[in-house]
Amino acid sequence: MCGIIGYAGHRPAVPVVMEGLRRLEYRGYDSSGVAWLRQGEMHVVRAVGKLGALEERLARAEGVVTPVCAMGHTRWATHGAPAERNAHPHCSNDRSLSLVHNGIIENYQELKADLAARGHVFHSDTDTEVLVNLIAEHRKTESDLLHAFAAALRQARGAYAVCLMSVDEPGVLYAARMSAPLIFGLGTGEHFVASDIPAFLPYTRQVVFLEDGDMVRVSAKEYSILRLEDMQPAQRGVETIQWDMQAAQKGGYRHFMLKEIFEQPRVVADGLSGRVDAQGGSVLLHELDALPVPRRLHIVACGTSWHSGLWGRHLLEHWARVPVQVEIASEFRYRESLLLDKDDMVLAISQSGETADTLAALRMAREKGATTLGLCNVVGSSIAREAAAVLYTQAGPEISVASTKAMCSQMLMLALMALYWGGRQGVLPAEEVRRNTEILKGIPDVLAGALPAMHARARELSRAYAGARNFFYLGRGHCHPLALEGALKLKELSYIHAEGYAAGEMKHGPIALIDPSFPTFVLALNDALLPKVVSNMVEVQARQGKTLVLAHEGTAVGGDDLWTIPFLPSPLAGFVVLPALQLFSYEMADYLGKDVDQPRNLAKSVTVE
Repeated sequence: MCGIIGYAGHRPAVPVVMEGLRRLEYRGYDSSGVAWLRQGEMHVVRAVGKLGALEERLARAEGVVTPVCAMGHTRWATHGAPAERNAHPHCSNDRSLSLVHNGIIENYQELKADLAARGHVFHSDTDTEVLVNLIAEHRKTESDLLHAFAAALRQARGAYAVCLMSVDEPGVLYAARMSAPLIFGLGTGEHFVASDIPAFLPYTRQVVFLEDGDMVRVSAKEYSILRLEDMQPAQRGVETIQWDMQAAQKGGYRHFMLKEIFEQPRVVADGLSGRVDAQGGSVLLHELDALPVPRRLHIVACGTSWHSGLWGRHLLEHWARVPVQVEIASEFRYRESLLLDKDDMVLAISQSGETADTLAALRMAREKGATTLGLCNVVGSSIAREAAAVLYTQAGPEISVASTKAMCSQMLMLALMALYWGGRQGVLPAEEVRRNTEILKGIPDVLAGALPAMHARARELSRAYAGARNFFYLGRGHCHPLALEGALKLKELSYIHAEGYAAGEMKHGPIALIDPSFPTFVLALNDALLPKVVSNMVEVQARQGKTLVLAHEGTAVGGDDLWTIPFLPSPLAGFVVLPALQLFSYEMADYLGKDVDQPRNLAKSVTVE
């Protein structure tokens, strides 16, 4: 959701914070703001909209360059509409404190009523303004700001990552996290706190992944990490980030999304590295060696990760003979009658490793005694730390809000899991494991060769279909989850209404919507289900519906517009289908003039419920 960054060091702090906010803008872009101290006064500049509006305000502000301590925020609105009064940072009534916050304080209404009775006045609709005034109220009775900060956080219920400044302690930041991401960066004569690593990666690769209940007091040369529960020092290890800022730059591409689509050959190659035995063709997933093969697997995820889980179910059940149930995490966590056996495993899939509903589902599964497994991209994230074991997708930083290479990397790991468990149980012959690992190893070259032509064809088709206001996406078997993902991408990028369906379900109601202005995107791969898919496509055409058909080269399937892709056997053909769907949505959105990397109303990581 929101992005926060705080800096204490030797550089001009506001430019450092603004640079960090640009790298965090994918987390929210409804409004933004920066706070710093100058001559004993708190200075706050805020603006509605993207960072350009804030930059214009700062260009007119005084004393921006000299401070060496500052903090900033880019907002995805939860409490209160996108408006300047609701933008962060928020100040206490006496302007002695300023706070930025990612998360939701669930009991803010009762706290607000109590503070109002004590004379506090509120100028926004946010829970954050309540929290900063709660800290100010505790400052009246506590021995110092650290203890006042802790007392206020103990009163607050919900999720937060916060950073605090005080006029009484120039050059010092306080920060804390609870169920929302916050990372501490250690530099030379400078320190950082931020929602994500790219915010400070140009300055340091040394990071501490803070845990729930951690508090930090930071200056340019010193820091301390304490546990909120007892105010005792917390021992947290320092880790070195292996990737650099070049991985988080556009690299000459028009948008991050396009760059990340074209990175999928490398993502597959990196994901296979060290996980496939080059000699025997067996799969090496040492992270799973100590875990039993589950009697039943529950996959919990949200959005695109849920679609990955649906796709993976086909492979896990077919190759590993493991029964799989795929659940939307926000529903799973509230299943009061949920029965989990000790032989069950719960797999939580999340690109960020911080998705609030998925993390809550993982915790619930752990409490019920199930084995837990995480599948995520971010080292040190909450899901990675809290699961019994974790598989990292190794996709590298994904900046565009619409997920692309992350799904590719999740699909790869699910395929490897299916081959690993199938081989381990002896239910999948060694020759089948070897054959499929060879196909996987060839995918980077297939994709690298096909992507330029796929991009060109996507551009052509986007011009032909840009006038549509509705779309159906149809697929069967492993293509059904891909149809769901194609529809999601079109919705979130171009704002065209789209629905993905299992192709056989069309005649059970949705076909009533078909008319000449309502096109259908059909996934018609050359596999055992092709005759069924073609039959469903003909039913659409009989109702004068226009069809765009994605098919393997050399496959005669008909349709109004044919788009051919290189052949891979199903279900691994999904690795070529996926970027085609992504490129079509990308080109549609770009042609329609939409903001591809930062679609309206969305944020990259949903860290609040």
